[in-house]
Amino acid sequence: MNAELFIARRIYKGDKKNDKRVSSPAIKIAIAGIALGLAVMIVAVCIIVGFKKEVRAKVVGFGSHIQITAFESNSSYEHTPIAISDTLAAILTANPDILHFQEFITKPGIIKTDDDFMGVVLKGVSQKYDWTFFRKNLLEGTILQSNDTVAGNQAIISKQVADKLRLKTGDSFTCYFVQEPVRARRFHISGIYSTNFEDYDKLYVIVGNDVLSSLNGWDTDMVSGIEVLVRDYNNLDRIAQDLFFDMASYKDRLGNALYTRSIKDINPMIFNWLNLLDMNVWVIIILMLVVSGFTMISGLLIIILERTNMIGMLKSMGAKDLSIRRVFLYLSAFLIGQGMLWGNIIALAFCLIQDKFQLLKLDPSTYYLSAVPVDLNPLYVILLNIGTLVVSLLMMIGPSYLVARITPAKSIRFE
Repeated sequence: MNAELFIARRIYKGDKKNDKRVSSPAIKIAIAGIALGLAVMIVAVCIIVGFKKEVRAKVVGFGSHIQITAFESNSSYEHTPIAISDTLAAILTANPDILHFQEFITKPGIIKTDDDFMGVVLKGVSQKYDWTFFRKNLLEGTILQSNDTVAGNQAIISKQVADKLRLKTGDSFTCYFVQEPVRARRFHISGIYSTNFEDYDKLYVIVGNDVLSSLNGWDTDMVSGIEVLVRDYNNLDRIAQDLFFDMASYKDRLGNALYTRSIKDINPMIFNWLNLLDMNVWVIIILMLVVSGFTMISGLLIIILERTNMIGMLKSMGAKDLSIRRVFLYLSAFLIGQGMLWGNIIALAFCLIQDKFQLLKLDPSTYYLSAVPVDLNPLYVILLNIGTLVVSLLMMIGPSYLVARITPAKSIRFE
């Protein structure tokens, strides 16, 4: 251990056991500033990342990562059908970036009960549909079983639709479709889901593909589009672009050119809003670093003033300004480390308690979530700790130059 580090440890620990030489209120405030600053940064990042992941998961759950439809300008839920072929399936299966793909059909309809009615969009799914999202958000009942999907008379509705129309699991309802001629189908409710994503919950009713295909008069290989799930969301833009060019050169048996869009293109407002949250995180991090840094600067200045006599004695014994500055920089590192330790304890405790018990609630109609989400990513925690340590130590360099202005003749006092 070098001399500067030894002196810094003695100042930090004191000459006697449990005798803290740096225990003035200003120093305690500096340590508390580092602790609270780091805790706020970790909690803010965990909440924002968790919020973005939860909202994104809901949007992807309803629409997948990428959708392939007919190349058209129609923005309604009545799509020009495309024909699925073995060649098209082979292209998607061979793509290493694609985790899963599934066909779907959408068709607007009106649910009519004895007392009320409501416009909805029926989404028809095939037997290979990935039910992970709806299983997670299913409140009661069951998902569509394979035999139910083939039968085509089972449906899953949202709690919002069920409450408005006073329906429950096991009930039946009639849905009318505006076409020529107007047609109607009766469905049996097999399950009720709730995602707290009001824009979609009030819209989608999940049914089997067969009934919608029959209503449209389509062949068995005709669907509204294909939903694609990718392996790595971080590469979504690249995968969507590559798939766009692959599909642009392909035409189905109906002569349709295929159009590929990512979920970001389909819902730009939502994803632009989520991207704006990143700016909030950076503002919080910068503010906390500035506040923590200034509290540490104040603390270091107080320590230097309290140790003026010691600085004068060290200089009289031949110590260089650089060596003495290192002493106080080491001491600053000890104090910053203590503050960071408490900051990590506070932040991790909050995140674990919130994740387990969900004490802080949210208004689902506004935030799409019923509780504050947290995503405790170890990488982000480590990076925040490293960044806090580096920035705080860099901010200590300037105040440490005060040592050079202290002269032995003026600082040493004789009693």
